[in-house]
Amino acid sequence: MVYKNGFRVWDEEFERELYTSEEIQENNIQAQLMCELIRARQEKNVSQRDLKEMTGIAQSTIARIESGATVPSLTTLIKILAPLGKTLAIVPITKN
Repeated sequence: MVYKNGFRVWDEEFERELYTSEEIQENNIQAQLMCELIRARQEKNVSQRDLKEMTGIAQSTIARIESGATVPSLTTLIKILAPLGKTLAIVPITKN
């Protein structure tokens, strides 16, 4: 356990007490997806507003997806990735 100023802080042990390994893995994959979406958009020098024009998806929805506040449907994800020159791939999960 890790404490700071008398309060327990988030650490891997605490995370394992709250979530199953499957939930942790799912959250990690979602975080990687958000990071890759942002990276793909930035590589193309495209703003969220530009992406809205390219996809027809509201800028606020794009912002919620990128912040992790909402999980996109597969259809929405493909609509976002295609104009960025990206697609989805199913690859093995690597253990760190």
